[in-house]
Amino acid sequence: MNREEEVAVADRRKLKVAVLSFAHTHAIGYSRLLAGRDDIELVITDPDGASAPDDSPRGADLAGMLGVPYVHSYEEALAWGPDAVIVTAENARHRSLVEQAAAAGAHILCEKPLATTVDDARAMVAAAERAGVTLMTAYPVRFASSFRDAVARVRSGQLGTVVGVKGTNNGKIPLADRAWFTDPALSGGGALVDHVVHCADLLDELLGELPATVRAVSNRMLHADSGVQVETGGLVTAVYPSGVVATIDCSWSVPDSAATWGGVTLQITGTRGTITVAPFAQHVSGYDLGGPVWTGTGDDLDAAMLGEFLHAVREGRPAVPGGDVGVRTLQIVAAAQASAATGQPVAV
Repeated sequence: MNREEEVAVADRRKLKVAVLSFAHTHAIGYSRLLAGRDDIELVITDPDGASAPDDSPRGADLAGMLGVPYVHSYEEALAWGPDAVIVTAENARHRSLVEQAAAAGAHILCEKPLATTVDDARAMVAAAERAGVTLMTAYPVRFASSFRDAVARVRSGQLGTVVGVKGTNNGKIPLADRAWFTDPALSGGGALVDHVVHCADLLDELLGELPATVRAVSNRMLHADSGVQVETGGLVTAVYPSGVVATIDCSWSVPDSAATWGGVTLQITGTRGTITVAPFAQHVSGYDLGGPVWTGTGDDLDAAMLGEFLHAVREGRPAVPGGDVGVRTLQIVAAAQASAATGQPVAV
């Protein structure tokens, strides 16, 4: 059987996929997308959900609402023999689950940020390499057609030399539905952790280099009455070896009453022009009996990202963006946290 025939056979076989935890709200969307595919056999587990102080359902209750098969432990999910797993647990649990999945021979898509420390992220990449499995970092925004178009225009020279990039990632604070986001022991930090990484990934793909230095400020002025112990807003400035200066406005500034969770934008300025990328701007809006309505009509970024991951698993190739991107973007976050704490620029 030649390579093309092997790929054709693999494409017809159902892949066994396990989603590990409902901690991250993206797990709900991933589970719905996977459950709707006839080439996927799916199981979910969320053993930490029962003890989580969340207002929204988790664990077996949430699996029942989604109509997806449920098992009661990570060990049971991995013993099932999945071809691939999606790690959507609390950030501090990523390393352990990735290492367990790699040891079980499963390919891995891990939610962002890859870990809470750079050392943990590097250990996860090493574990996947030793096991010979794919480790992909969940960065769906890079799959937006508007971003890909912008990258193509930059690389063709249409904008001239890029001199500056302004990124924004503002959203609602996930305090009630997923309280662990504001627990520093489980999340590793607040808005700097949750929101810098998406823009950092776009910058990584666009510029192809790490910044030389990062300077950041942060505070807890937003939602101060909630008593959260992590930063709720921040601004990061990164200076790259090529001379590009990039800023990332990251915050949980969108009110709970807003019709949508928030959005990500990237404005790229070159010597010949400027392009603005706004993947979540395309929508229809209005009102119903429940209040404001916002329905996105742009690219299904989660579906595109899952498609890349599943194709990579079937084809036996590394998925993009890989764990190495997760490490680099976490380096930027770590530098931003250190800078915000000291008030000084930090080398990456």
